[in-house]
Amino acid sequence: MTFSRIGGWAALGFAVLLAGTNLILAPTHLPLIGDPVDEVADYFGSHAGIIGFSGTLAVIAWLLAVLFGAAVVAAVWPSERARGEAWSLVGIAGLVLQNATFTVFTATRLALTGTASDAPATNALWTLNEALFAFNGTFLATAMLGLSVAGLRSGLIRSGHAVLGFTAGTLQLSSALLLPLVFDDPGAADLLGLAGWLLWVVWIAWYGIVLLRTRTSSAEPSRATEPAVS
Repeated sequence: MTFSRIGGWAALGFAVLLAGTNLILAPTHLPLIGDPVDEVADYFGSHAGIIGFSGTLAVIAWLLAVLFGAAVVAAVWPSERARGEAWSLVGIAGLVLQNATFTVFTATRLALTGTASDAPATNALWTLNEALFAFNGTFLATAMLGLSVAGLRSGLIRSGHAVLGFTAGTLQLSSALLLPLVFDDPGAADLLGLAGWLLWVVWIAWYGIVLLRTRTSSAEPSRATEPAVS
């Protein structure tokens, strides 16, 4: 199996895990930014099992995200290097930073399952969790910007796919910029992030299909034919 196909399956697996995890958590009425701390304590105190399971799925998703990003870099790097560009590195840096941020985000969720009886600890962890979620859109936007530009300029993806990435990235970045200003009552800013997140899932799944259809990496830069040595 080629590395492009490995990255393609990783992208599709990531999208499925991301959507599946949220479909599992949605019926449990997971607390949102701005919800009262007592409701947060009650929720995490009574849903430790499902929060732990979602953490296990997150570990797999982080690995898949890195495999996807590396496959895109491998596919476009020869042509990027010939042009003196590094958009794909911008993109994979965004994925790595997103993984790092979401690792701490997920860790705070797990920690909250053990602090239901400690109001100050719950308040501190929940505030940190909200802040991490607010800023996470910055790195998703970076990932989609870098990998969309890299794929478009290297001929790996089409303009419609790139536009989807730019749109999702803009929504995510807008949410990250606005949420710190309306932290206690996010309202529409939270909806911007949700819309961007939904488009992000579609974007990465689409990218996965592209990688699965890619037979080889982008061609090496052409080299002038050297005369045979007599």
